Amino acid sequence: MKGIVFTVFLEFVEEIFDADRVDDIIELAALPSEGAYTSVGTYNHQEMLQLVSALSELSHIPVHELVNKFGRHLFGCLSSAHPQFLEGVDSSFQLLASIEDYIHVEVRKLYPDAELPRFEYKFPRPEQMIMTYHSTRPFGDLAQGLIEGCIAHFGENIRLEREELSTEKGFSTRFILRQQD
Repeated sequence: MKGIVFTVFLEFVEEIFDADRVDDIIELAALPSEGAYTSVGTYNHQEMLQLVSALSELSHIPVHELVNKFGRHLFGCLSSAHPQFLEGVDSSFQLLASIEDYIHVEVRKLYPDAELPRFEYKFPRPEQMIMTYHSTRPFGDLAQGLIEGCIAHFGENIRLEREELSTEKGFSTRFILRQQD
């Protein structure tokens, strides 16, 4: 997992809680990296799971809720850091549909070793989008938070449903997005 996700997560923890909480979760998680991350480094995703579990233990907030909130926060950080991905984009559906063929292509140019999730898209009706997330890592909650951050960014009234899919290898989550009147 790219270090940018770790550095933004630690900034998120400091912003929501405080700097002492960052130190506390790093100590409690007993990480191989000792919590020393660079934005361009690559780290084992297990460390993120350990950090979130430690934060959950100390804050008494469920892991899924913390990861989801972090995903919303991460969307804001990424959209600020990479405004080119939003140029000419008018809706959540338009941005989300560009992840595989545009955003991930550009990310791979910057980080050739990045292990990115894969998304499949269907549009059964103009007001409905079905996104399916596939990854070797269990970050459906993060994907949901990113999607919710995207919806909030565009200020759209979209109902989001989520369904975990069984898979022999990795993790898959289906997100059904429906524009509301």
